Formats: sequence, C-alpha cells, structure tokens
Amino acid sequence: MGDVYNVYERWSGAWLHGGYVDPSWYSMVSERTHVGFVGITEPWVYPQLALVPMLLAWLFAWAGGYTIGWAILVTVADAAAFALLVGTGRATGRTVAAWFWLSFIALLGPVGIYRLDGFTVPLAIAGCLWLVGRPWLGSALLAIATWIKVWPAALVVAAVVALRRRLVVVAAGLAVSAATLLVVVVLGGGAHAFGFIADQSDRGIQLEAPVGTLYLWQAVAGVAGSSVYYDFDLITFQVTGPHVDAVIAVMTPLQILAVVALAAPGAVKVWRGASFAALFPRLALGLVLAFIVFNKVGSPQYMTWIVAPLVVGMVVDRRHWWGPAALALAIAFLTQAVYPLTYWQLVSAQPIPAALLTARNVLLVALFAWVVVMIARVAPHPHVHARLQRQRAAAS
Repeated sequence: MGDVYNVYERWSGAWLHGGYVDPSWYSMVSERTHVGFVGITEPWVYPQLALVPMLLAWLFAWAGGYTIGWAILVTVADAAAFALLVGTGRATGRTVAAWFWLSFIALLGPVGIYRLDGFTVPLAIAGCLWLVGRPWLGSALLAIATWIKVWPAALVVAAVVALRRRLVVVAAGLAVSAATLLVVVVLGGGAHAFGFIADQSDRGIQLEAPVGTLYLWQAVAGVAGSSVYYDFDLITFQVTGPHVDAVIAVMTPLQILAVVALAAPGAVKVWRGASFAALFPRLALGLVLAFIVFNKVGSPQYMTWIVAPLVVGMVVDRRHWWGPAALALAIAFLTQAVYPLTYWQLVSAQPIPAALLTARNVLLVALFAWVVVMIARVAPHPHVHARLQRQRAAAS
C-alpha cells in the first residue's frame, strides 16, 4: 500500500491544499511543506490524468482514511467493468472470463489494487469490450486510460491495426489528448505536459524487470560491481553490474522494435482479411507483453496489464485461450510470492526469492513467445477476404 499513502495521498492532497502538505491532514510530515501541483508546476512520472483517480479517492476517505478510500475507488471501478463483462450472465465465454479475472486478482494480491494500474485495468477492459459495438466510447476510454498510465497505448495500437473503423480510434484518441493538453496548458503546465516520457527514459534497470534477471543473479553470486540498490528519487530498487549502461541504453529502442515487429505482421493479417475477433486479443496481448518483457522497469503491478487482452480473448474464443490464461494465473501467483511475501529477502539478493522471480520472468517470456505464434497462426476470414478482394478489384 506504500505508493498510496506515501505519494498518491501527498500529491493529490497538495492539489486540495494550495500545493502544500501540512501535518494537520498528512501525518507523515512534521512541518508545512511545499509540494506544488504535480504535472503542472512540477515534473511528474505519470501522465496528467493520473491525478483524477488520486483525487477521486478522497471522496471515499471518510470510510477510514485515504488508503481505504483508494481501495474502495478501485473496487467500484472493477465492479462496473465486471458488470459490463458478465452482462446477463448467459454467455459462457463472458462468465469464464469473469472467473479468470477474479482468480487473477486473488493470485496477484494487494499490489493489483493499491497501485494506479489497478484503476486503469477496468477502464481498459470496458474500452476493449466496447470497441466493436461502441467504437467511439471504447476508444475514448482506452485513450483516457493511456493518459492515466501509458500501458493502454498497446491496446490502442492493436485497435488501430485490427479494427476496420480505425479512424474512429485515432479520432477519439486525438480528441481526448487535445482536451487533456488544453487543460494542462491553460493551467500553466505546458512545460511539463510530456515530462512523464523523459522521466521514464532516464530510469535504470528495476530489480524485477526481466532484463535485470542476469544482474540479480550476479548480485546473488557476489560478482564484483553487481548489486541491488535503492533509488531514492524513483522510490524503487534497481540492479547494477558490468555494462549496465549499455543495456539501459538499448532497452527503449528494443521495446519500440518489438512493438513494430508485432504490429507490422498484424497489419498484413488485416489486409489479408483476418477478423477483429481473431486478431485483436492476440495482438493486444503481444503488444502488452512487449511493453513488459522489453522494459527496463518491471514493477509487480505491471502484471495487471495482461488481464484486459486475456479477458477479451476468452470472451470471443475461450477454447484457444485456456493455455495463456493458465500461464497468466501462474505469473500472478509467482508475482505475489515475490512481492510482497519475500521481497525483503529479494532486495538482499537471497537465492530463493531470486529463483521465484526468475521463474516468473521465464513464464512472461514463454507467454510472449506463445502469443507471437498465435498471431502468426491467425488465418484470413474467408468471407472477409473474398469481400476485400472484390473491393480491391473494383477500385483498380
């Protein structure tokens, strides 16, 4: 729960108290301190709309403080998306997907609730479910989620590739972005509008990131120059070792390359007549996993990102999604086994939690490889392919 009461409460509370934190409402400070307005007067690690759920949590703080208020807010958002997912309860695929989501929440543990990512997951699920029937609304929800935490951009890219009405997705995203930036500029925060991008590019390798596994085991083995250390500016544990700067420099380009390498064949599949139902969940999961596997940051709450595409996949074709879903549940279980259950042993470079984390990261890579194969196996829909052929012949 640390992020909630250490930073979410302080950042949002400062907005409600003129940019200051005061011992009268925030017991973790001893004197009145100027914090400013994050995202506007101060650079921030998150996109500006991340402040919205942080402020909304105050509406429920009466129930037992800000941390309880945050948990209630995320629960309400989850319940709304869950109701949308289950619907009348008569569709087996939706019911199975709902049970999967509940199981994932239980296995991942509290980090899936007490982080900003927990609020974006129900928005992402609702947005994905509405993409076909209500593309404007679904696309707008995905854009809003992206301006809260960047990861739903992977779902937006998948929608632009797989959805025939892709201009709607682009237009909705541009509308949400323009409205957000307009408010930021009017409030005087133009200089910090995209500060979250620069902040991420300057980060080192986080302890839990898949790419950090080698350095973690070097620290466990006591290799000279390798260690786990705490970054006080980012409030997280990171790893270091030989040639770490070169690895840090290559990770962002590698991540971009992975996204392009998945989106390009996805676009070819669409051109050849692949249906949205067949391609979108697979491409969305692949892009989300590319954001995780090739990321130099690997916070445990990142595992929540894989829920939305898996839920959609089980809704449209549960028979082909049992394997990935089971693997995702194992990933969630191992993540909780590491954080918070054995985390203090992990930061001390103990072998057992290091082995648990390594197993989790291996499963992430395995799931990524699995979904790449699933994307490659997407076949063109015969009726769609024939119609597209006729349209192209008529146009030529």
